[in-house]
Amino acid sequence: MTWFLGLGIAGLAVLALSLVLDGVLEGVFGGVSVLDGFFDGLLSLPVVAATVSVLGFGGAITLGATSLGAAAATGVGALAGIGAGWLTWRFSRALMRDQTTATPRGDDLIGTAGSVVTPIPAEGYGEVLLRLAGQRVKYAARSTAPVARGTEIWVESAPSATSVTVRPVDR
Repeated sequence: MTWFLGLGIAGLAVLALSLVLDGVLEGVFGGVSVLDGFFDGLLSLPVVAATVSVLGFGGAITLGATSLGAAAATGVGALAGIGAGWLTWRFSRALMRDQTTATPRGDDLIGTAGSVVTPIPAEGYGEVLLRLAGQRVKYAARSTAPVARGTEIWVESAPSATSVTVRPVDR
């Protein structure tokens, strides 16, 4: 039973290392061209940790709870470990495939309406409040003419990631 518990604890140690050394085994086996794509995530540290840990703890539980011998406990632990490794692999692949919406860019601001929160002088920058991807964001703003606080504006261009060129809305 000591060997099984040692394997279970070693698997937990590998899992702790996977937080620090993520992707090491994928890099080691990345050069295997004969089985290209086979090792894609199968030998990641979380998968190895799950397999070894469940093999050890499953074998220890089987050995302690039943009258089966060490060989049967190893078989039960191995089957459970392979199952846990496969489930970990499938779960990590599902997480990696999780698609999100496109990241907003500065060009997405063009044509957006907003309001001035810090007056914009004729020469220099003020601040405007705009909606980007559903969030209110403050940007540095320039205008060809002075714009007072509270004025509704339209974004004409986004010269940088943190600034916009605006014009007052004519009503």
